[in-house]
Amino acid sequence: MIAWMQSLSDPTRSRVLRVLERSELSVAELCNVLQLPQSTVSRHLKVLADDGWISGRREGTSNWYRMTATEMPPHQKKLWSVAKNHCLPESTSEQDDARLEQVLDSRRNKTQTFFSTTAGSWDRLRTELFGSRLDAWAIAAALDRSWIVGDLGCGTGTISQTLAPWVKRVIAVDASAAMIQSARKRLKDDANVEIRKGELTTLPIDDESLDLAMMGLVLPYLAEPQRVFREAARASRIDGRLIVLDMLAHDRTEYREELGHIWLGFSKSQISEWLTSAGWILENFVTIPSEPDVKGTPVFVATAVRTRSVVG
Repeated sequence: MIAWMQSLSDPTRSRVLRVLERSELSVAELCNVLQLPQSTVSRHLKVLADDGWISGRREGTSNWYRMTATEMPPHQKKLWSVAKNHCLPESTSEQDDARLEQVLDSRRNKTQTFFSTTAGSWDRLRTELFGSRLDAWAIAAALDRSWIVGDLGCGTGTISQTLAPWVKRVIAVDASAAMIQSARKRLKDDANVEIRKGELTTLPIDDESLDLAMMGLVLPYLAEPQRVFREAARASRIDGRLIVLDMLAHDRTEYREELGHIWLGFSKSQISEWLTSAGWILENFVTIPSEPDVKGTPVFVATAVRTRSVVG
């Protein structure tokens, strides 16, 4: 208690604590608020840190400090409660508070200035900094951790890699040996992913095993998509879910040669009919907005739920 009182014996240190109780500040910001040189502020910060009043962190070239009120012993909190209301003239506190608001306003203005000048290029900048699949990782985090998910037509394992950290198990299936090899390489560190070679019309998955089945850009390669929907229903539990990401109907006939497509995309009514006949109920069908630099045709995402009976 004596050490704490000694810490507060200097009015400047009480001023430091008052503003740090309101907001974490850098040393430079504290100098602006208190109108003191950096050497003086740094000396007082060291005393307060040594006596457990504040904590600091380094970020880049700046040191940031905050008051550790929530971590203080009860007696220390009581001492500060008394001291902060009686240790400084009201005019001094008001001036510190006014300058603190100016510092915080300056921070907010810098942020607003950044977004007002970069709004038009923000999507491009974010992609350059963090990649184009950032949103997919965030959305995958919403999945139920107890789920078993089927990545049907997994290809090189991109979807499986995104899902694996957030669910109990992923069963990735593909008929191509080359794709399976690439998926194994990508997913070698994901212990909860099982990669199985097999046709989507005869899935190597037991009945009612899946909580969620996913198909990403695989339907155009299938002679009978409705059979795959039926197999997905067989492998999914009652009330299990299905997500289909694929291409809308289009007239790019060159895709038959360039991409090996059998189907030139699909309409909502076509997908709905196939799902219903296979034991699914279509819940939603959304066309994804096209990105400026994308050269392919528009795509959709459809979601469905497995009914209590699968039509044979």
